[in-house]
Formats: sequence, C-alpha cells, structure tokens
Amino acid sequence: VQLVESGGGLVQAGGSLRLSCAVSGRTFGSNVMGWFRQAPGKEREFVIVIRWSDGTTYYADSVKGRFTISRDNAKNTVYLQMNSLKPEDTTVYYCAARGASYLYIAPKEYEYWGKGTQVTVSS
Repeated sequence: VQLVESGGGLVQAGGSLRLSCAVSGRTFGSNVMGWFRQAPGKEREFVIVIRWSDGTTYYADSVKGRFTISRDNAKNTVYLQMNSLKPEDTTVYYCAARGASYLYIAPKEYEYWGKGTQVTVSS
C-alpha cells in the first residue's frame, strides 16, 4: 500500500485547508484510514480515522467540530477537511492505513504511512 498526501500549506488562523491521501497498491490492506500529526520533538498524535466499508469515523477531541474526514471509494482517496484552523494545528500531517477494520487510534496499529504534508497556520 502506498499513501501520498497533498494539500498542505500556509493559511491564516480561522482559515481552511483540505488534505488528500491517495491510496494505491494493495488497497485491501487499507480498511481503516487515519490522519495523524506530529510536531518536532513530540509523539505522533491521533487526529481522525475512518473505516472504508461503512464510513464510521472517530475524532480526537481537539478537532471535533472543526475537522472532517471523508472518502471517495472510486478515487481511493481520503480527505481531511480542516476548518477554523488554529496556530496550534501547525505541524506535519500524516495519512496512515491498517488492514484490519477496528478503529484504532494508536499509531503503532497502522502498517502503512505516507511521507506527510506540512500545515502551517499563522496567527
């Protein structure tokens, strides 16, 4: 499974960005897709997760009401819509996939990772 993120960039506080994660390769190995983020010197943090089959989602408290995850099965792409961005959302965002269907939030449960995309929110 190969994951390629895109859509990061610089935005002012209160603005929006949409990240994309294109999935290729063994797509049956990506039953659950998640977004994580990691700031320098900090542990990778769970943001949001979705199950391909039924669209079930789970959100970190820090992004509830602001971020939304969705998928396009035809395009094998997962999206992270980020609204009302805050400076503390600044970091690198990673897309991840796991083969089993349970919605884990621990990064160690994910087998496949993208290289990340930088999101910078200016105050």
